Amino acid sequence: MTGSLDTGMSSHMGFVGVSTSQSSIMSIFPAWADILRLPTRTLIGHDLPMDASPADYRRLVEHIRDDPDHLGALVTTHKMGIFAAAHDLFDDLDDFSTLCGEISSISKRNGRLVGHAKDPITVGLAAEEFLAPDHFARTGAGTICFGAGGAGTALTWYLAGRPDTPNGIIVTDTSQPRLDHLREVHNRRGTPGDLIRYVRADNSPAIARALAAGRAGTFVVNASGLGKDRPGNPMPDGTHFPEQSLVWEFNYRGSREFLVQARDEELASGLEVSDGWRYFIHGWSQVIAEVFGVDITEALVTRLSHVALGTR
Repeated sequence: MTGSLDTGMSSHMGFVGVSTSQSSIMSIFPAWADILRLPTRTLIGHDLPMDASPADYRRLVEHIRDDPDHLGALVTTHKMGIFAAAHDLFDDLDDFSTLCGEISSISKRNGRLVGHAKDPITVGLAAEEFLAPDHFARTGAGTICFGAGGAGTALTWYLAGRPDTPNGIIVTDTSQPRLDHLREVHNRRGTPGDLIRYVRADNSPAIARALAAGRAGTFVVNASGLGKDRPGNPMPDGTHFPEQSLVWEFNYRGSREFLVQARDEELASGLEVSDGWRYFIHGWSQVIAEVFGVDITEALVTRLSHVALGTR
C-alpha cells in the first residue's frame, strides 16, 4: 500500500486509489493548498488493488478515523468497496452515499467520521459544461454508459434526475452483480423502470445494435475505468460511435483507448469529444471543500483549473 499507514507525518490529506502516484493531483495539491489556505500541503496516497479485501478497506478506514493527523481523504475506484466493507465505521453518511452504496469523500467533524458520495454532484458540474440543458429534448437521443460502478452510478443518477432526461439509457458492465446493484439503486430512488436497460458487456451483439441504432447526439460515456488503471476499450470490436455523438471519456490519464478511438472518428462522424479533466477538477475541489470546510466558488474552480493545467 502506497503511503504506509504508520506515516509519522504531520497533518495530511489522503488519496485512496490504485495508482495514486501517477495522478496529477500529487503535484497540484500543494499549489491548491496555498491558494485555499489549507492547514496542510501534504497529500499521501493509499494504493489498494482493484480486488482489495474487506479487511483491507476496514483497516484503511480505521486508520483514517484514528489518526488525528489524517484529516480526511478522497476515494477513487474503491468507492463501492469501502461502503460495502466499512460503512458501519462511519458516524454519518449522506443520502447519496446510502442510496448509491458508495463513499468518495471521507472527512471528520467534531470527532465524527463522515462519508459522502460526491460523484452525482461532480458528474453534473462537469457534464453541464458541454451537455446543453435541452440536449435530449432537442435531439431525441439517448445515452450509452460503459460501466456500472461508482462513476456509472453517479452518471445515471444525474441523468435520471435531469429535467431533460435521455431517450433511454443503456448501461453495460462486465459484472452482473454491479448491474444488479445499479438497478437496485434506481429502484430505491423511484427511477422509471423503462428508462434504463442493464446489459452485460459480454453481450456484444446487443451493444453493437445499440451503437448502430443510436440517433445523432447520442451521449456515449466511458465510466468503466478501462484505459486508466488497466488498458482496454469498452467499445466492442468493430463498432463505431453514432454520428454526431457526444463522447465523454471519464479518464483524464492512462492509455485511454476509448478516447483514442473517439479522436480517430471525430472529424468523419462529427463527434464532440471531451475527456475527464474537468471531472477531475470538480471531483477534487468538491472533496477538498468537504474535508477542510472551505467554500469553493465558481471563480475559485476556474483559478484552480488554471493552476492545474500547468501539470498536464
